[in-house]
Amino acid sequence: MAPAITLAADKLSAANTGFMLIASALVLIMTPGLAFFYGGMVRVKSTLNMLMMSFISMGVVTILWVLYGFSMAFGTDHGSLIGWTGDYIGWAGIDKMDIWSGYTIPVFVFAVFQMMFAIITPALISGALADRVKFSAWTLFLILWATVVYFPVAHWVWGTGGWAFELGVIDFAGGTAVHINAGAAALGVILVIGKRVGFKKDPMRPHSLPLVMLGAGLLWFGWFGFNAGSWLGNDDGVGPLMFVNTQIATAAAMCAWLVYEKIRHGAFTTLGAASGAVAGLVAITPSGGAVSPLGAIAVGAIAGVGCAAAVGLKYRFNYDDSLDVVGVHMVGGILGSLLIGLFASGKGQSDVKGLFYGGGMHQFWIQCAGVFGVLFYSLICSAILAFLLDKTIGMRVTEDEEISGIDQAEHAETAYDFSGAGGGAARNAVPAGAGAAQSKKVDA
Repeated sequence: MAPAITLAADKLSAANTGFMLIASALVLIMTPGLAFFYGGMVRVKSTLNMLMMSFISMGVVTILWVLYGFSMAFGTDHGSLIGWTGDYIGWAGIDKMDIWSGYTIPVFVFAVFQMMFAIITPALISGALADRVKFSAWTLFLILWATVVYFPVAHWVWGTGGWAFELGVIDFAGGTAVHINAGAAALGVILVIGKRVGFKKDPMRPHSLPLVMLGAGLLWFGWFGFNAGSWLGNDDGVGPLMFVNTQIATAAAMCAWLVYEKIRHGAFTTLGAASGAVAGLVAITPSGGAVSPLGAIAVGAIAGVGCAAAVGLKYRFNYDDSLDVVGVHMVGGILGSLLIGLFASGKGQSDVKGLFYGGGMHQFWIQCAGVFGVLFYSLICSAILAFLLDKTIGMRVTEDEEISGIDQAEHAETAYDFSGAGGGAARNAVPAGAGAAQSKKVDA
């Protein structure tokens, strides 16, 4: 994805431009989907806060991306670590007819498509911090993290000249830049801010599994834009391959998670189905353009079992990953990225072959470099940012506020109002003795 602008407006493709605008909208709807997914998984008293932690990213990151984020991620390379192009600052130097170099879509369309990735990535982190983080502190962390971590990492992985891009790391749509990045960040922050009050003692079950399933459905739907759109409309069959593999791997992961869950815990749960689907979506994100449909089944099944096993590690190692961001996104991203080194067919986005297709271990080691380079950078930077914020403005609400409910403490609202519950006459009846007063209000 070269950062240069060309002015050959006659090469613009209306079809590809329209497709990418639709794909951008699909990626955007994933963030409200994520909000519902996370919102249903928390207790009632944290529902609104969980929704807001995703929604605020849609506001804040949009502004950052226009002001300087796009330039940092996709501007001219500087030292293989960061991009910067003056014309991209505030998008002031971009004309509506400028074409993204090497493609047939306007720069504006590419920029807004990538904006949606920048929005959802920090929102993913929020699931690990449920119940206990000040909304103001979260918003400031989001601004700092996007600037210090996401924008540079996006350049490493997708920007021409970025070290991972030049090394040959394959990441079709964000296994490293999005999921490992967010999962490692979540781990770094929770190691700093600590566990929820009552972790491993009090029941912390999802309050609305229908809301979780709705969120998972929106994520699954929007992910087709996330994945297939990342080929930017090129008419060479890779985009359709990615679309197909997205569906296949997600289905395989959901089934694999449910089988694991039945064997291990004795039941097929709706939360397991939703989580398994998301695990498959995460794992196929980096690998779907490189593997065959049979390879997608393998990637999905491995991710389903691997992530299902990984979510229990928080109890063994005593870290409070509230909604399994580490177990699903970090672990799923790692598996999906590394499995390219085994299952790449050489017939997708490139001629690179994995071990099982005669390519040896070369690509596997390249994938390792990308995976662990991003993981450790995000983990360390995120922990430092959380530590600095915690020591200055404080990251956590008070213990009393956490126990009574962060929704009321931070937003002065509750998700569900049952004060008017009842039906028929009971709801509409005027209390005894209130008739005269009610009559006066009506007359007034």
